[in-house]
Amino acid sequence: MLPTVIRPYPALRPGDRVAAVAPAGPFDRASFEAGLGVIAERYRVHFDSGIWSRHRYLAGGDVRRLAELSAALADPQVKAVFCARGGYGTLRLLAGLNGVSPSPKPLVGFSDIAAIHAWLQREGQVSVHGPVLTQLGKLGASTHERLFSLLEATAPAAPLTGTETCVEGVAEGPLLGGNLAVLTRLLGTPFLPPLDGAILLLEDVGERPYSLDRMWTHLALAGIFRRIRGIVLGSFTGCEERDADYTSGEVLRDLATATGLPCAAGFPIGHGDLNEPVPLGVRVRLDAHERRLSFLESAAR
Repeated sequence: MLPTVIRPYPALRPGDRVAAVAPAGPFDRASFEAGLGVIAERYRVHFDSGIWSRHRYLAGGDVRRLAELSAALADPQVKAVFCARGGYGTLRLLAGLNGVSPSPKPLVGFSDIAAIHAWLQREGQVSVHGPVLTQLGKLGASTHERLFSLLEATAPAAPLTGTETCVEGVAEGPLLGGNLAVLTRLLGTPFLPPLDGAILLLEDVGERPYSLDRMWTHLALAGIFRRIRGIVLGSFTGCEERDADYTSGEVLRDLATATGLPCAAGFPIGHGDLNEPVPLGVRVRLDAHERRLSFLESAAR
């Protein structure tokens, strides 16, 4: 079962100290600085010079990235943690996070950052599935405002609307999940959060339809769809098979239909042109017929 209490984080205030970290892949400096500028208009941003490190496909070695992330999570003076980029690398840090006691605060990121979100939910904490810094500067002001509201307001987040009903029905439960590929890599490890009764959020990028099918089937064989109550599908970007007579959306719809669970697709969450931030760990209501995801609890207190 899920932890008895998944704790909301203390609401941020303008001028609070926040940290930028790079726990996964290296990143483009200009895109990072654009995103940094967005949050620096509201908060005091700190980051270590080691954030610019590169080691193959990682933002520096595991020791550097783990130390940076652990320090930011544990420091009570840091009120929020913003991830520079996804890519790959957070799975390599999970074992090292054992023994870290994070002070309650939002961690913001998505894609590969889903592994850290999963760990935080196991620790009983709400986190924010939302833009990484290299993406944030490319998104519009309305997304920035939604993010700041999510961090600072003590009311539930505004609802989101999808574009397609896959399976009709209504379900309530804590919103968990994130990137499909990362989630499947947590199966069989102690880092998958308890999903019993959850509404499962899934999104991905660059995975061809057969790969989406394989990962979804892996979740099915592991019994995940027998444990959850509903499915929210975000963006699946760059997932089409060239010259195919079917789409990734059709494949996902068939897979969702087979579960029999309430499911709606096309929510603006993930690697698409829109990536609206949503709190993970809070209770939500999915009305698949109306393609509406409502947030029943506040992420901040």
